[in-house]
Amino acid sequence: MSETIPHECDVLVAGAGSAGLAAAHAFAAQGRTVVVVGKVETHLAGRTVALFEGSLRFFRALGLWPALESRAAPMEGIRLIDDTGSIFPTQPKEFRAREIDLDAFGQNVENNVLVAELAEAARKNPLITLVEGLLDAFELNYSGARARLASGQWIDAKFIVAGEGRNSQARQVAGITVKTWTYPQVALTVLLKHEKPHHNISTEYHKRSGPFTFVPLQGREGAPHRSSLVWLVTPREAVRLKALAPEELAAEIQEQSHDFLGHITLDGPVGAFPMGALKTSGVTGLRLALIGESAHLFPPIGAQGLNLTLRDVASLVDCLEGVDLDEADKITRALASYERDRARDIGFRVNGIDMLNRSLLIHALPVDFARAFALTFFSAFGLLRRALMREGVTPHGPTPKLMQKSARAARH
Repeated sequence: MSETIPHECDVLVAGAGSAGLAAAHAFAAQGRTVVVVGKVETHLAGRTVALFEGSLRFFRALGLWPALESRAAPMEGIRLIDDTGSIFPTQPKEFRAREIDLDAFGQNVENNVLVAELAEAARKNPLITLVEGLLDAFELNYSGARARLASGQWIDAKFIVAGEGRNSQARQVAGITVKTWTYPQVALTVLLKHEKPHHNISTEYHKRSGPFTFVPLQGREGAPHRSSLVWLVTPREAVRLKALAPEELAAEIQEQSHDFLGHITLDGPVGAFPMGALKTSGVTGLRLALIGESAHLFPPIGAQGLNLTLRDVASLVDCLEGVDLDEADKITRALASYERDRARDIGFRVNGIDMLNRSLLIHALPVDFARAFALTFFSAFGLLRRALMREGVTPHGPTPKLMQKSARAARH
């Protein structure tokens, strides 16, 4: 925690995960004073984040990517394999970044590394104060906003960014309602070492319990071939797998992957978290905006989570660019633009991933046929195939300034 906590700031960010820290850096780049409050968590087991092209431009524009680049692995292709046992199986489908004129779809980096680097950069930024604590109360009104630290100290702010996660207290205080639901799945996450190279290809098996996905990781001394695994299983199966000895779990992973990476060993502890989803009635309140899992939540399919979050941040920064945060009417108009901008993107991702996930869980011939037909149809036609890839990497519609191609130049 910083030795001195400011009593006031331009922007107060609730949450010090990757979402909150990214927002802090983006607003500091506008010249605003920022206080970001939350727990800096750098010990999440097995978690990685796949940053697509737009997200890489975001970090490059803010000068944050050089510290991360050597720790990241490129994803030059994505391979989808139907392993459901359906009577309508599809042939494996492979999509290459070069088809849409990119060297790679993005880069995969360990979540702990990303958060640690963002936090360290925040501590060095004179416009950012990082407070590793908790906020337990919020007050929002027309003339300003403020939040109280668990220690009892209040911080006055002109604007609040709520990025503290699915149980956002700021969201509740703002009166934003939420719809949540759960899935009969638990995601197991673990880092792996393996015998054969991944060739910078992310491989996703579609199984009856959900996706079973290997994403390339950067090698290291003594472990040149590494990947991260996200495995969606039933809650009962998750308990069984978590109870296995490391070598037994590695053997099961190797069997489930049909030995395509050769001999596998675990490269760290196993994480597990239940699957759920969340949609909000809106993403703004009085002098407040939601980002990340405070605004949307869905299963880790297609690596959309943090990429969608960074689009939240980049869009919010655009909407508030040049806005005097002392002027409540101007903030209100800016937030109306943010609300409109995020509605389509968030709705499309949450609903689309919900539909895909449920299609794997429902054991019905019409559903199997529809899923197989859709995948075959979209991958067979060049224009549709490339449009689908571009939508996953850099969605159509207005591109926030931090994610535009010209943002690359900001790192020089």
